[in-house]
Amino acid sequence: MYSFPIDYIEPVFRPPSEAKSLILPVTNGCSWNKCTFCEMYTQPQKKFRARKPEDIRADIGKAARSLNGVRRVFLADGDAMVLPTRRLLEILADLRSAFPELERVSSYCLPRNLAKKTVDELAQLRQAGLEILYVGMESGDDEVLRRVNKGETWESTRSALEKIREAGLTSSVMVLNGLGGQALSRQHAINTATLCNETQPDYLSTLVVSFPQGEERFREGFGDDFEPLSQSGLFEEIKLFLEHLELENTIFRSDHASNYLVLKGVLGRDKQTMLDQVDLAINSPGAVPLRAEWMRGL
Repeated sequence: MYSFPIDYIEPVFRPPSEAKSLILPVTNGCSWNKCTFCEMYTQPQKKFRARKPEDIRADIGKAARSLNGVRRVFLADGDAMVLPTRRLLEILADLRSAFPELERVSSYCLPRNLAKKTVDELAQLRQAGLEILYVGMESGDDEVLRRVNKGETWESTRSALEKIREAGLTSSVMVLNGLGGQALSRQHAINTATLCNETQPDYLSTLVVSFPQGEERFREGFGDDFEPLSQSGLFEEIKLFLEHLELENTIFRSDHASNYLVLKGVLGRDKQTMLDQVDLAINSPGAVPLRAEWMRGL
């Protein structure tokens, strides 16, 4: 019977675009793990720890002996970039040696992970094979970030994305539609757009905030005035967000399973086309296909 060469500690998460990548755990869980909207690493077995170098090297060796043609590798779990640059360079060198057809390596990245990393260090990682960093911006509004205990600010996210760009790495930014609820929807949309304009990410995607395990944990942190947005409210917020975006060449997607309305395009080239789609969803719901409630999820 076939046995996969890596023994994962479940659950394991990766971006949708890494569906065909080898998932290599270099840490377990998330080093911050305090965001009230995130349930990804809350299970006891996902308590954060950095994996031992010898265990990572053993997994790479087993994967190399069992799998052919590995071209992409995603470094898991929540923030592999918390590891020292020296350790990351060792992992990238091992991957390059084990997989001669390797084309790219990617990772999630908390902005705080880069506070002590220089642009030169990031450039070294890029030269060693790291290509894409997935950054959870979530919001560009400091009040929203504080209420959801993100542990980041407008400035910490701006600084991290600026370093990524200067180092020649590719940035893929994630934003949470509805994160501010009704009370903070407008400032969430506008300030998030402003932060995106300031940093010009290569990829930008929106997800809808959702609570598969209930809202209690989120409400405790956010405050008593959190009222979730209705479907039409989510559309109004994404419209406001798009209206304020001034991006030059960013690939935009809202095709994650949590979204009701799927949008795809390049900003700013396709900005008006997407705004027209959102207007149709708001004013003529039957005129555009929407994802059914039962099909939505994380």
